[in-house]
Amino acid sequence: MRVDLFDFDLPAERIALRPAAPRDASRLLVVDPKADPPFEDRMIRDLPGLLRTGDCLVVNDTKVIPARLEGSRRRGDTRAKIEVLLHRRQSEDEWRAFARPAKKLKKGDIIAFGPEEKPLLEATVEGEHSAGEINLLFSKSGAALNRAIEDLGQMPLPPYIAGKRAADQSDRDDYQTLFARQAGAVAAPTASLHFTQALIDAILARGATIVSVTLHVGAGTFLPVKAEDTKAHHMHPEWGDVSQATADAINEARAKGGRIVAVGTTPLRLLETTTRDDGTIVPFSGETSIFITPGYRFKAVDLLLTNFHLPRSTLFMLVSAFSGLETMQKTYRHAIAENYRFYSYGDACLLHPAEART
Repeated sequence: MRVDLFDFDLPAERIALRPAAPRDASRLLVVDPKADPPFEDRMIRDLPGLLRTGDCLVVNDTKVIPARLEGSRRRGDTRAKIEVLLHRRQSEDEWRAFARPAKKLKKGDIIAFGPEEKPLLEATVEGEHSAGEINLLFSKSGAALNRAIEDLGQMPLPPYIAGKRAADQSDRDDYQTLFARQAGAVAAPTASLHFTQALIDAILARGATIVSVTLHVGAGTFLPVKAEDTKAHHMHPEWGDVSQATADAINEARAKGGRIVAVGTTPLRLLETTTRDDGTIVPFSGETSIFITPGYRFKAVDLLLTNFHLPRSTLFMLVSAFSGLETMQKTYRHAIAENYRFYSYGDACLLHPAEART
């Protein structure tokens, strides 16, 4: 499909630079392509009342690491400031990263992180890739490397926020969900940022269940689709895990007539990766690079809770596949006109599918 079909104009003031406080004070736009009109203005606190007894919510329990590091490239007597964004762990001491400015780096260069007179961490550029990607071999490994990244790194706020303000201590909490358990993501599963303990309690009291999967969101989620056609776009792989217990719980909920509600596009992508054609969820551990565009036949998910996404992004393509491109174009025009807050720290929408799950 032509990528320009997924473009739209968003006023800069619609981009949320801070989350709602408290988290469950966000607005919720309910979207049902079969309704007239197809959208209804609600609040995220209304979510429990929109669920049914037996529904199963699937959340992503990945934990964001402070993956943005500022360092200095040393080459002989020369120095250059370098910023790296870690996005995919290769081994105990090696990461793939986006570097800026990448043109100042070449294989064999050493980047020092921390005080210039006594760096706390060093990395050697092991290889160069396209689009500013590099491989970094660190001077520390395993848990020691994890601690160094935790001490030196900044939360990897998306470019549309980081370009307007620096990450601060508040983001250490704000850009982390209540479900975060498994460290490894460099972007938050933002639909879950709206959840408070009170909201969770109300969902459980409604008779719905909540189960977790893990998908370590990579920085590739920030990359725009530069190709003119979706067929030419390359998705960065991300590591995910669906346990036997989670697969069993989802299958049981489905067998009893419950709906499967993906809390975010990351659980949806992982479930669609690991679901058989008959709709049965099976355990999974590995990488997925699934790219969902209109025409895709969904096998696993009945409802999708998600934030508002960037124009020309793979995520806007995904929601357009789920609820229909024309419906989502109308929905986003309504959201802009009604002053909804967009992107990671913004409001949410609850999407019904354009067609029944196969």
